[in-house]
Amino acid sequence: MTDVLIVGAGPTGLTLACDLARRGIAVRIVDKSPAYPRSSRAKGPNPRSLEVLADLGVADEVLAAGSAPLPMRKYRDGLPVADTDPYAGLAPTPDAPYDRGRLIPQWRLEEILRDRLAASGVRVELDAEAVAITDTDGGGDGCVGVGFAAGPPVRARYVVGCDGAHSSVRKLLGIAFEGESDAALAMVCGDVALTDGVLARDRWHQWFDEDGAVMLCPIPGTPSGWWFQAGPERDREGRPLAPSQEGFRRLLTRHTGIPGGHLTDATLLSTYRVNVRMADRYRAGRVLLAGDAAHVHPIAGGLGMNTGIQDAFNLGWKLAQVLSGRAAPELLDTYEEERLPVAAWTLDITSESLRTTLAAIREPGGGLDSAITPETAGLGVGYRWSSLAAAPDPGPGAVPGGPCSGDRAPDAPCLDAATGAPTSLFRTFAGPRFTVLGFGPGSARALRETAAAYGGGDTVRTCRVYGADEAPGDGAAGVIDDRGHARAAYGTGGADTVVVIRPDNHVGIVAPADAVRPVREYLGRLHRADGAVGMVDAVGQG
Repeated sequence: MTDVLIVGAGPTGLTLACDLARRGIAVRIVDKSPAYPRSSRAKGPNPRSLEVLADLGVADEVLAAGSAPLPMRKYRDGLPVADTDPYAGLAPTPDAPYDRGRLIPQWRLEEILRDRLAASGVRVELDAEAVAITDTDGGGDGCVGVGFAAGPPVRARYVVGCDGAHSSVRKLLGIAFEGESDAALAMVCGDVALTDGVLARDRWHQWFDEDGAVMLCPIPGTPSGWWFQAGPERDREGRPLAPSQEGFRRLLTRHTGIPGGHLTDATLLSTYRVNVRMADRYRAGRVLLAGDAAHVHPIAGGLGMNTGIQDAFNLGWKLAQVLSGRAAPELLDTYEEERLPVAAWTLDITSESLRTTLAAIREPGGGLDSAITPETAGLGVGYRWSSLAAAPDPGPGAVPGGPCSGDRAPDAPCLDAATGAPTSLFRTFAGPRFTVLGFGPGSARALRETAAAYGGGDTVRTCRVYGADEAPGDGAAGVIDDRGHARAAYGTGGADTVVVIRPDNHVGIVAPADAVRPVREYLGRLHRADGAVGMVDAVGQG
């Protein structure tokens, strides 16, 4: 028996597995493919997903293996008509260290995540197709049974379906996947090799004509690899033909004027059709859905893989809290409560982005840059509507401005109070714990009582944020807000403030430092101090 069985070893399943494994949760991850699954479609993490990957400890490797998004060169009738850089003028800010996503092939991102998972002692189990699910509510032993096409069944306390748009887990549960498909909007995709020097590798090349399109983007980390996307060839009845190397060569010649012989290889071929669908629920007892198993939408804006990664980051800490006995199973209801509305928003915004892009490419100079908006960075996604954001009202004197409960927690560059070395709030948050920030001397009591209740900082850590004019003292723990970026990011002004940060780096509660009780009660709802006693009982009522 295992604590969590993850079905599907794409970016969503791997993110969840990495998060659970570092929390000490017994996890297994399986995939029906006989070899590690490879996909060409997703082009990389957006800024919010980079923050997630940084928390998991792999962002530096992702940055090294990928490249920054490239300027886009648009062509009409075979001739270049416009160069556009949708990220021109952007730069990291103190509260957001990533101003743009990263281009990296999905299969390379998966390799990095698999290596991170292996470092925790967990490896993907291949050739394991789920064909049956029993006891979704736990049966007599509190476990779900999963049967496979080959090999012995597995029993797990929880099962998570991360197995894509055609999810076997979702189908076995009988969960509706409602929405619509547009067969007329189809695209063929693949990884191709081109003769060196045929195209400059410092651009994403996009040919849009009245009768079709070809897009070629260089694949980072390869000498001659390119992502190939195009409108499909069609038969006499107008039905799209299956992608093939010869078909790609014909499309290349037709739309770009480049002789097809310069396309020397084509792999990972697939046909993409626009689907806008969402599961009507994310949970059936002890079985949950994440990523494309729960929602699919147009690729405009690149939010598909990213939404799945962020599903996993929302779910991981909640599963760990429940499995460790620190929270009641009802905490898992907040996964659907928080992420299903995000999926609905994503379906809306990507559908609108697709409409905008289709209109843009009708005119010379229009291209995929029309789909890139501030929303596609993912930094504005929060959960203000969640019951986890409905913390007790701290009353008069509450701190105005800054992030609200449920919002993404902002970063800020700081100095380590003990060593004076540069650090950041994100480095403080990193890892599988809650974080309680204390701004100003008045926060000392809340930090002290939190540390006493949860001891050692293994599950809840405290961090004093000293002002530039404060003297932390020798060996003091915490950070020095030497340039005032932390206070600015959290809107504290000059007020002494306490902020609870959830393990998925969203704000739990912001309260004046003397409003100790709301902070205790918020932590008590989500984390029992000893597995049975809530925070408010553990430290008293002062």
